[in-house]
Amino acid sequence: MALRRFAVLSFLLAGTLISLPATAGAAAAPAASRVVLSGDVSTTTLRFVDIKAKDGVTLKGNVVEPATAGKHPAVVFINSWGLNDAEYLLQSAALARHGYTVVSYTTRGFWGSGGQIDTAGPKDIADVSAVIDWMGANTSADPQHIGASGVSYGSGIALIASAFEPRIKAVVAMSTWTDLVKSLYGNDTRRPQAVWLLKAAAALFGKPSPELTTMLNAYFANEDLDPITQWGRIRSASSYLDKINRNKPAIMMANSYGDSLFAPGQLVDFFGKLTGPKRLELAPGDHVVAEATGLAGLPNHVWTSAYRWLDRYLGGVQNGIDKENPCVLRHLDSNDAESYRDWPSVTRSTTRYNFGDARWYDGTGPLTTAAQSADWTETMWTGLDTTANAGVALLTNGLTGLTGIQPSLWLPSVSRFNGAVWLSDPLTGGAAIRGTPRLHLNITSTQPQGTLVTYLYDTDWTGTGRLIAHAPVTWLDGPHPVDLKFEPLAYDIPAGHKLAIVVDTADPLYFGSNPNSVKVDVAGGSYFDVPLR
Repeated sequence: MALRRFAVLSFLLAGTLISLPATAGAAAAPAASRVVLSGDVSTTTLRFVDIKAKDGVTLKGNVVEPATAGKHPAVVFINSWGLNDAEYLLQSAALARHGYTVVSYTTRGFWGSGGQIDTAGPKDIADVSAVIDWMGANTSADPQHIGASGVSYGSGIALIASAFEPRIKAVVAMSTWTDLVKSLYGNDTRRPQAVWLLKAAAALFGKPSPELTTMLNAYFANEDLDPITQWGRIRSASSYLDKINRNKPAIMMANSYGDSLFAPGQLVDFFGKLTGPKRLELAPGDHVVAEATGLAGLPNHVWTSAYRWLDRYLGGVQNGIDKENPCVLRHLDSNDAESYRDWPSVTRSTTRYNFGDARWYDGTGPLTTAAQSADWTETMWTGLDTTANAGVALLTNGLTGLTGIQPSLWLPSVSRFNGAVWLSDPLTGGAAIRGTPRLHLNITSTQPQGTLVTYLYDTDWTGTGRLIAHAPVTWLDGPHPVDLKFEPLAYDIPAGHKLAIVVDTADPLYFGSNPNSVKVDVAGGSYFDVPLR
């Protein structure tokens, strides 16, 4: 037991220390000094415990709490996919010194916990209630002031549990999802790299259920996806929004713009529909990058906000976080943060850039605010990727968050046979992109199914484009006009740089639906809407 926990903690710390530059220099959230509930209190010795689920399964966990008498506000930490209850040891100890009783546990099917992986299903949600019951009987937890938190897998369970467990008064969900179907199959496009990582971690560190194995096999085989959709909806907090709003837990969510497992657009939609206390923080990077150094016990803007959130809604501290604008956006390679009263306020205006006919000498079309003829088509042939791609799940956007260095390409290197390029004039004053860019493409093809991947670049005078964002789309019932939303952005285009759109038919991040050597046309009337501050 001790060896197991030590090994996992060592693995976790190694991984988070790699992520150190991503957040160590980031600014704290506004007015971000931590408010201590009871001073730097002494704590009990860490205890490793067994917690019985309602169906008899044993869940492994640990407990640390203040040594002071009386009841204390309490937090339940739920492990990330493939990790265990040792994941939060440093933050649990810090919270206990801060005045909280903290229980961390390993979800069923992972490491030493019994049962099989339920993937945030009904058994996992019932387990949260069982853990809260156990806390009430075995710790100093105040049953009126209980919060649930986690990173990644644990965060999604915490959100769903808040719909069914009214004792949860606050949630802090980091690198979370609210719609598992969109995460697995957004824009009808499958994500093989991300899902393969989840499959591998489940096989290495857990006991996958037959249901999970069936779903994963069907996903990779591209079999009937309706059962996967139904399975995913059960495991999505968005399916229980009405129940969450009735319970009104105070919900803080944090994610990265480039999260390759749980893209943040789903959080924006969910956030807008919440009626209780809420906060949304977005930052550059990929899955778990923004909060990683906090897991290692280092200064971190996400965890600073998390403490303030818990202090306000569990500890009753009037620290002002409930008075601040709840939408917080951080910039790439910068300590700057902006806050807004709601998501619609992020975008003050929208500029439409029309696509035009490609020039004969370089195959590049204009991207312009001027009206363009609709009488043109730009042809691509499927079968080969271009030099434009979104990189590797977790690594590419993760390194961007760590270093501020974006993936780049030289636009002339993009094959105009297998892709298409549109380029704006220099933006003399630059541009502050804020919000959700949208793309309208008039598509024709000889096949009823197909996939396109679109990339947005910040391009300098040399033709070097730095990747800002990308979005895939698959059509399954015949080519038709495509209306495509990119993920939320907060990105500043320097003065004199240009916007570029690249469209091609393949990317290693996605399973495509294109047969080889199929002609796909983008036609006149296509445009790109850029949201601006």
